[in-house]
Parts: sequence; structure tokens; C-alpha cells
Amino acid sequence: MPQAHAMQPGRQKDSRKAILDAAERAFADFGFGGASIRAIARDAGVNQAMIHYYYQNKDLLFSAVVERRAGEINDRRNKALDALFDNAVPTLEELVEALLRPTIELGHDVERGGDAYARLIVYFNNSADERSQRVAEQNYDPIARRSIDAIMKVLPQLGRADAVRGYLFAISVALSVMAKTGRAARLSDGLCDDSNTEETVSTVVAFACAGIRSLANGAAGTRKD
Repeated sequence: MPQAHAMQPGRQKDSRKAILDAAERAFADFGFGGASIRAIARDAGVNQAMIHYYYQNKDLLFSAVVERRAGEINDRRNKALDALFDNAVPTLEELVEALLRPTIELGHDVERGGDAYARLIVYFNNSADERSQRVAEQNYDPIARRSIDAIMKVLPQLGRADAVRGYLFAISVALSVMAKTGRAARLSDGLCDDSNTEETVSTVVAFACAGIRSLANGAAGTRKD
């Protein structure tokens, strides 16, 4: 059995990264049930005992995979929110871009494995099972609540129910274009380019802001405080 505590710190870090990278790909490709610890260990170049040493079981490994990426995304979001509200109230476009850009940029960063996480986050974001909901609650609910409050500061006439809907709709649109699939180019005969990160961010922000403003104007007739 590998003794992780006897390894050099740099080697431990490399092993953990290799395990998380391999697990991320496996969960993205096969879902939680289809991903196997044996295959993850083989892909990571370690043995199964090392995975159990670091993460104990598949549930905790799944949580660690999501926490790694969510921590990076949400750190960028929190810093952007701090900066935006430091001296004044930002525009809705500035706010929505700050919330969506980190997600889209990560998904477009294939060299860092963002494409695998793009598939994974869509998987658990749309799952109602207890595990997926727990992971979403732990890793994304705090920033979601802060973001919803921020939207209401920018649009004071927007009730909380519609602010929640607007936030969730905006995030859903961002997740739909997080991975570079080439479908937009295929459907538009090359007019759209989902590999162009800046184009993707700008169009998603415009679309999301229009929808949120429509809710603020009472189009849905569901405003509640």
C-alpha cells in the first residue's frame, strides 16, 4: 500500500492532481455510477489504494473533483463582486459578466481539462439525486445567494422570486455553451463560433440581461418579495 505521508510534498501534489484529473474525466464520461475507481487509478497512473488513502471512497472523490473547480470559479466571482460594488452599483451587464465569465472561460480551456468539467457540471446540475444536490448546495449555493442579492441591488424593482429565476436561467445558458461542441457553427453554417470565448461571453451576457430585465419589468407576472 502506498504511504502518501512518506512522499515528497511535490509528489503528493502531483498524485492528487492526476487522480482528480482522471476522476473528472471518468465522471464526465460515465456519470457517477459508471465511473470506476479501478479505471480512474489506471488513468491516473496510481493504484487504487492511493485513491482510497487520499479520498476514502467514490463519494468523497466526486465531491473533491467538484470542489477543486468550484473553488477556483467562485474565488474569481467573489473577487469580481467585491470590486464591482466597491465604490458604486455596477450595471447589470457588468454583474452578469462577472458571474458567467469564469464558468465559460474554464469550460473553453481544454488544456486545463475544463471541457471535462463542463460536461460534469451539466450532469450534476441537472440531477435531482441527493448526492448531486448536496454537492451543488455545498459548492454553489453560497455564491448563488450572494449573486441573487447582487442582482436585486442592481435592479431594486426585481422581487426575490424572479431574481432567483433570472440567476438560474442565466447560469443554465452559460452551462449550455461552456463546452466547445461546434454545434453552433454547424447550425449557423459557420456564422457562429462557439470556440471564440469572447464572442460566447458577450452574447450570453446580452441574452441573460435581456431576460432578467424582462422579469424586472413584470413580464412574467410573478414578482414576489
